[in-house]
Amino acid sequence: MPAHLATIEIVVADMARALDFYRHLGFDLPDGAAGEPHVEVALDGGLKVAFDTEDTIRSFDPSWVRPEKGHGLALAFACDDPADVDATFGLLLTVGGAAHLEPWDAFWGMRYAVVHDPDGNPVDLFASLPAS
Repeated sequence: MPAHLATIEIVVADMARALDFYRHLGFDLPDGAAGEPHVEVALDGGLKVAFDTEDTIRSFDPSWVRPEKGHGLALAFACDDPADVDATFGLLLTVGGAAHLEPWDAFWGMRYAVVHDPDGNPVDLFASLPAS
């Protein structure tokens, strides 16, 4: 049987801060999880997102270090409409996110923006632009 994607893992420096950020993107995270070393949330369709502290990762991989440049993975969130991209971008900046790319109308027909989560991971926001 072929392997299938089941979980996306996000390594975090501060669990409470990360969970607060992702709650604002609609993740139904358990109350009281801020002090846990590992937290999972189930998404529609059976996929899970797991949050692990850096210490948790180092407990089984002592040589692990946070990447210093660029990223190898981004999470992309669909918004209801272009105005929601702007509103969500603004909201995420108030809960620990850092602006990377301010909202813009992309040539491929979407309103698009990129916020870095509290650990520097890119979070893309997008919505289709109205047909012209």
